[in-house]
Amino acid sequence: MKKVFFKTFGCRTNIYDTEVMISQLKDFTLTKDENEADIVVVNSCTVTNGADSGVRNYINQIHHKNKKVIMAGCGVFNKAQKLHSDGKVFGVIGHSKKHEINELLKGEKSFFELGNLEYIDEKIVTKYHAKSKAFLKIQEGCDFRCSYCIIPYVRGNARSQDEKKILNQVQSLASNGYEEFVLTGTNIGSYGKDKGTSLGKLLQQMGKINGIKRIRLGSIEPVQIDESFKEILKEEWLERHLHLALQHTNEQMLKIMRRRNKLKNDLELFEFLANCGFALGTDFIVGHPGESEEIWQDALRNFKFFPITHLHAFTYSKRDNTPSANMKNQIDKQIAKTRLKQINEITKQKNLLFRKNQLSPLLVHVESKKDGFFHGYDQFYNQIHIKSTKNLLKSWINIKHYEVKDNQNEATI
Repeated sequence: MKKVFFKTFGCRTNIYDTEVMISQLKDFTLTKDENEADIVVVNSCTVTNGADSGVRNYINQIHHKNKKVIMAGCGVFNKAQKLHSDGKVFGVIGHSKKHEINELLKGEKSFFELGNLEYIDEKIVTKYHAKSKAFLKIQEGCDFRCSYCIIPYVRGNARSQDEKKILNQVQSLASNGYEEFVLTGTNIGSYGKDKGTSLGKLLQQMGKINGIKRIRLGSIEPVQIDESFKEILKEEWLERHLHLALQHTNEQMLKIMRRRNKLKNDLELFEFLANCGFALGTDFIVGHPGESEEIWQDALRNFKFFPITHLHAFTYSKRDNTPSANMKNQIDKQIAKTRLKQINEITKQKNLLFRKNQLSPLLVHVESKKDGFFHGYDQFYNQIHIKSTKNLLKSWINIKHYEVKDNQNEATI
């Protein structure tokens, strides 16, 4: 059998999509070593120019090693045509064609199968390769049209997976020993809007399944936290960390970005959740067109009021065919980098203070071992390094005594 290696770029949704493709391979052997692979499947990301560059560079590198390269993922919709016509990739697989990967790879002719953006995965994953936690894709696509974002154009409009299929998948995974579940999708907070339900209601049903110790959520829009979601905030299985995508903390900038959230409502929501004991993460874009010095200083003042403990921030990256790409008042890259450094430093200090003030024992799921330490995350999504002579991999540990370091906690047990 020919050997296939998967290289996954980007988000948790892509991790799930890779597992779907792996589950469909019948006539090939999976390998973890790209050098011994006959075929390399590149599950691409296109969220930023940097993501495109990373994918393109990797494809060029593999192509020079005389591997048969297959491109999948979000990048196929805006970058695959040239790579395919240039002979850099042998085949192209769109999102809705993932389940056909086995037959496509068996063919001797080059192929270009984009598929469509209306599908929802029918296949479910019941086992993950080399993962201590299970990823569940509960929906696909996004109805938001933020000015800077290309993702709705490469993932389609929001559509939800059937609740029964999700619950059956959770039941199967729990029966296979998985105790931590990560819910993912393009915009998971929109789950159920097309089916007369909601993310909160789905979580209420998931929480009833035996064997679940932790449910972690991907990014949610602040406007999507409804009453059904607030009803589960005290559940022990819900990770005490939520990631709510602000993108900015200046009201004028939010309008320029075509965001649906409002600054005043955002701050009230964050304060409410922090008082409920949650660590809070967010996304933030600096250097978007129109971010004047006056706007930035206001955003910085506002940002300091938010009880944020985790941050996924990045400088604005122009994406062709988005409204932001044609906006005036583009921001100098060096200025954007300086602003990025400012909010990263503020968040680092907020996270350090949060960990120092934390009185609860840490419930840690140990995921890996590296450099003599076991690594895992606690219920607040803070990393902890553990020194132990025991084999702690994939175990759950309650840790009462630990040392707070700059970037993580450390313990010896």
